[in-house]
Amino acid sequence: MAVPSHHHPAPLRWLIGTELTRIRKEARLSVAKAAALTDIGAPKIGHMENGRQAQTEQDIATLLSAYGADPRSITRLSELNARTEEANWWKPWTDTVPPWFSLYVGLERVADRSFQFELDTIPGLLQSPDYASAMTNKSMLVRADRTQRVVDFRMARQARLIDADNPLWLHAVVTTWGLEAAVGSSEVHEAQLLHLLKMAELPSVTLQVLRPQDGPLGVHAGKFTLLSFGAAHQLCYVELVDDAIYYYDQPKLRTYQLCADDLQRIALSPERSLTLIRKMVM
Repeated sequence: MAVPSHHHPAPLRWLIGTELTRIRKEARLSVAKAAALTDIGAPKIGHMENGRQAQTEQDIATLLSAYGADPRSITRLSELNARTEEANWWKPWTDTVPPWFSLYVGLERVADRSFQFELDTIPGLLQSPDYASAMTNKSMLVRADRTQRVVDFRMARQARLIDADNPLWLHAVVTTWGLEAAVGSSEVHEAQLLHLLKMAELPSVTLQVLRPQDGPLGVHAGKFTLLSFGAAHQLCYVELVDDAIYYYDQPKLRTYQLCADDLQRIALSPERSLTLIRKMVM
């Protein structure tokens, strides 16, 4: 399932809705049959599944019990539902975060793991403030008076990487093209490479570099992100110019997971990647 460009529900409502839909379909039940089994109206079930209506703990338990879900699944989804405030952390930044991206950063905040592939730049979670500022200044989609807000927001996202209690485990694959791209002054560029080396020292960060000479990929794709959750299935985020697509269906996810596996296989090992970056700084 891909979320269309006009459909931007609250992050957790969307994620829980997709889980309710998946489990209902695995139980081979129609919405009408689910309504008959639970005494929850079919329209309400539809709204809960597409994220347009908040799902209460009682509704989640009632539906999943009717679908034959195991108690652990009910508990996990109910606990995820309790993290609504955490997923809405970006609310103070509504003047900065476009609707299509707010869904992503909300999901990123409650995810356990993130795999990111960037073709021509460095992932936002690994950018230094000066590099992020130079990138934002070049953007045709950000007003000049919003540049610092965008940079501050990008830095705020990075807090998950150093969260001692619940870090986001990031595995990023970048290209030599992205590492060599002229962003800002030579001093800003060198400082960004040093920042990458520092970030790679974090237990939560794994960094690999893909070079042209490492050979073609078996599965071709542009930049993408896979988010993994302890209480829900994985999803794939594909960013467009001024919008994004969110994939949740298993065939699409298998394709992107194959691509992620291929990237990790072909790219330099984390150790050799850091050695290459050190040589670029010298």
